[in-house]
Amino acid sequence: MEVRLQPEKEAQLAQIAAERGLTKDQLAQQVLDRYLEDDTHFVEAVNLGLAAADRGEFVEHEEVEAKLNKVLRP
Repeated sequence: MEVRLQPEKEAQLAQIAAERGLTKDQLAQQVLDRYLEDDTHFVEAVNLGLAAADRGEFVEHEEVEAKLNKVLRP
């Protein structure tokens, strides 16, 4: 698989890779790995939240507001 980058993005990738002692390919692989892991965790969290909501396990807006006010205004 090949990815074509805009010249400014490729230059930025090259600069960051050089600063970290990596090749552009190595840095791109690390970035992609991190993105895929984060995205997987995000989707899992959303699905857990939707399942909880389907079971009626959620907090009403007023309760959230009251808790936030308590935390933000000690």
